[in-house]
Amino acid sequence: MPAITITPANTKAERAQWVDYVYVANAGDPNFVPQLRMEEIEKVTPGGNPFHEHADCQLLLARRGGQIVGRIAAIIDHQATGMPAEQGMGPGTGNWGALEAETQEIANVLIASAEDWLRVKGMHRVLAPMNLSVWEEPGLLVKGHDHPPTVMMGHQNAKFQPWIEAAGYTPAKMLNTYELDITQEFPPLIQRIVKSGEKNPRINIRGVNLKEFDKEAAIILDILNDAWSDNWGFVPITDSEVAYTGKKLKPLVKSDLVQIAEYDGEPVAFMMTLPDMNEILKKIGPKPSPLGWIRLLLWIWRPRVRTMRVPLMGVRKRLQSSRMASQLAFMMIEYIRRNSVANYGASRGEIGWILDDNQGMNSIAREIHSTVNKEYQIYQKDL
Repeated sequence: MPAITITPANTKAERAQWVDYVYVANAGDPNFVPQLRMEEIEKVTPGGNPFHEHADCQLLLARRGGQIVGRIAAIIDHQATGMPAEQGMGPGTGNWGALEAETQEIANVLIASAEDWLRVKGMHRVLAPMNLSVWEEPGLLVKGHDHPPTVMMGHQNAKFQPWIEAAGYTPAKMLNTYELDITQEFPPLIQRIVKSGEKNPRINIRGVNLKEFDKEAAIILDILNDAWSDNWGFVPITDSEVAYTGKKLKPLVKSDLVQIAEYDGEPVAFMMTLPDMNEILKKIGPKPSPLGWIRLLLWIWRPRVRTMRVPLMGVRKRLQSSRMASQLAFMMIEYIRRNSVANYGASRGEIGWILDDNQGMNSIAREIHSTVNKEYQIYQKDL
């Protein structure tokens, strides 16, 4: 059998090959959702995705007999290496991600190649997988392969878990997503908490003003950075990343699905909910036809979905241990639940990801009778 060769993917054509392999590798998986090819290429292209302004990223392709049989990305995020080591990242910690391989042998060679690249760059530890950062698709799917991922969530074949663990990787942190039936009212206790908050004149829950999108985005980012700054794995988001992500998400942002909570007139909490665009992407494919683009644009203009996803939520740090934090969270969840059902025909909600040791958020998820539907494992290894 021909030997496995590993080559960098640095040119425009090679990056396209690297992206295209994910569609080939997962063609037989009914729960894989192909993302738009043009956006996947932009994601890994320096000058396209501002992540590359503070990160080194080496794409690698595996070939056997001239045929592509695998891929991986080796990553050093200098924002992450600048964080305290006790928060999970820290100096000397690199990453790899986006692993695809036909066999365990190929996966071993790809992982070893990514490790070698990181080692040469001075890294002494790996947290993986990351595709490409902790803000994008962190972790390996280890539970929930039986249903498709929602918007902005990863999906990997179950075969990778034993392969990665056999390569010497041990669990570092588990990320959970929760699902719930949003057509059902929340338990009576939650309803009482919401009604109590509605009687408090110091509390105001409002939808975002899309006419002042940049201003609202800045408010949300300010709360997010404060709320998440002590979390495991936290990495600051740069201004250019905020602008880039805001531009990407703006078509999906609906004023009644993104809520900001104000206390005495000050924004102190937010909850972002997105209609699950994967539902339409599953139908139109990575390279839509003209009709497919029309379907996508119509969907964006007026989405009708089964699932709503809550990817981000935050409460200012000074309130996080208070009853007020839970009350604001329950109020925003309830208002978004009502709007999701009434205005978009949704019947299912997904919350996450949430760190498995985030007691506050896991408690809120349980109180509204949601259950863990997917688990994403982040692994670590010393080089």
